[in-house]
Amino acid sequence: MQTQASAEQQTADPSQAAAHTDAQVQKNLRRVVISSLVGAVIEWYDFFLYGVVAGIVFNKVFFPDFDPTVGTILAFATFAVGFVARPVGGIIFGHFGD
Repeated sequence: MQTQASAEQQTADPSQAAAHTDAQVQKNLRRVVISSLVGAVIEWYDFFLYGVVAGIVFNKVFFPDFDPTVGTILAFATFAVGFVARPVGGIIFGHFGD
């Protein structure tokens, strides 16, 4: 009896239920947007940091036998390969994640 009465009470005011649903949707949407923003910032900071280090350090560390200019070009080539391969990997392996 009490369950039936509470169900009638909840459906008696549909505007209150709609307002509650809208508030929940707004809360979930805000959470998704903030999470996406944080993930994108971290990802692009990673690319920025790798790009800076590729130009300054990687040519000396990973390509010491080459001319400094060639070593820098090779370091940036590894950066380019990672930049291109990342979305391709997302397309291929995103199928398994979904």
